[in-house]
Amino acid sequence: MKNTNGSQKREWWNSKTGFILACVGSAVGMGNIWLFPYRMATYGGSFLLVYLIFDVLLGFSGVVGEMSFGRAVRSGPVEAFGTACASRGESKRNIGRAIGAIPMLGALALAIGYSVVVSWIVKYMTGSITGSVLKSDSVDGFAASFGQMASSFGNNMWLIIVLVITFVIMAAGISSGIEKANKVMIPVFYVLFIGLAVYVALQPGAADGYRWMFTIRPEAFKDPMLYVFALGQSFFSLSLAGNGTIIYGSYLSDKEDTVSSAITVAICDTCAAMLAALVIIPAMATTGAVLSESGPGLMFISLPHLFSTMPGGQIVMFIFFLAALFAGLTSLVNLYEAPVATLQDNLKFGRAKAVIVIAAVGAAVSLCIQGIVSQWMDFVSIYICPLGAGLAGIMFAWVWGRRAVEEAVSTGRKHPIGKWYYPLYKYVFCILTIAVFVLGALNGGDWLGAPAPSAPLFFYGF
Repeated sequence: MKNTNGSQKREWWNSKTGFILACVGSAVGMGNIWLFPYRMATYGGSFLLVYLIFDVLLGFSGVVGEMSFGRAVRSGPVEAFGTACASRGESKRNIGRAIGAIPMLGALALAIGYSVVVSWIVKYMTGSITGSVLKSDSVDGFAASFGQMASSFGNNMWLIIVLVITFVIMAAGISSGIEKANKVMIPVFYVLFIGLAVYVALQPGAADGYRWMFTIRPEAFKDPMLYVFALGQSFFSLSLAGNGTIIYGSYLSDKEDTVSSAITVAICDTCAAMLAALVIIPAMATTGAVLSESGPGLMFISLPHLFSTMPGGQIVMFIFFLAALFAGLTSLVNLYEAPVATLQDNLKFGRAKAVIVIAAVGAAVSLCIQGIVSQWMDFVSIYICPLGAGLAGIMFAWVWGRRAVEEAVSTGRKHPIGKWYYPLYKYVFCILTIAVFVLGALNGGDWLGAPAPSAPLFFYGF
């Protein structure tokens, strides 16, 4: 099928299941693993309750909107924004395309930084087999080891391996590459984490962790930061940035219901975060440790130290980082897909050529930013991601208009979407996105994550 401006034929997802798993793979990432458990440990069930409210609001508005926007134009953000602007006059198409380049370039920048993080995961996964990452006998020792790896050109070999795996998957195409990879990695991710959760549940003292994380503390609702953290967690975890969900939606059949798909993605994403919490918080409780940090410090310092003290810790650590690798790779593929598709749609590159060009850019830049990846990711996640999501909201609802939005969302449904959807997307989603942008700008890298000793300070939820 051709997109609205008559460009070349696009690939399709082979099944709704493949599409949903790909979207789940995009949403499930490091934010589920290294931040959600920290917030649950801090606020308990109070955080979960507020987080679920934001998940419903953002899932029904933003996720549905971005999926439907991409499908309606059969293209990524560049042509999607151009089509929306062209509805106000063909002369405005190029203005929209130029604006659409912002979230597309943001996806590329995020993917480049994320590649570095996934390479850390691979090193720790392989190091758990050899025992090389478990040699330290103190938290400071683990911190020093991580700091050495996270320095300039400190993890080159593993970074190259991650990029090769990622672009081999992408070169195979949408249905034969990305869809098939997600059909394997996402189910295995859940199986591995369920296995870890069962193992931790059988350890003495785990019950204390469950009681702590599920207790609703009324006093927590008086803390305004609870709502700030819950909003940020939900926004980033659902992968809202005006690029990845739009591009995946562009490969979706008109027969599929984006509302039910978005609900499934949001539920699966929350389940992934809960599984991580059910592993990490009770595991900390079994040793009497306090979950006092989030981000890379939790994942690459505190948890390896914890695993080194647990029975069978070497095996537990391998399974944990293998599951994290699958979460990271599926997100990475989604992020790189936006710029790859842009070259295909707008410059008429073939799939192989587009992947090679983006692979060359990704490899060159990611190798060079290893020592400054925290600052790189801070800038992209705090400013570009919410800006991209906000621009998508403006283009879809405010520029393209109510009729286009309702037609796009109603496609594939047995009954047209209710009149409630348009104001929910136009006002609630856009206002929440502005709030994410403003809060990020005011609070910097600390608003979504707690500083960790000797670790980069950044957060992103993809």
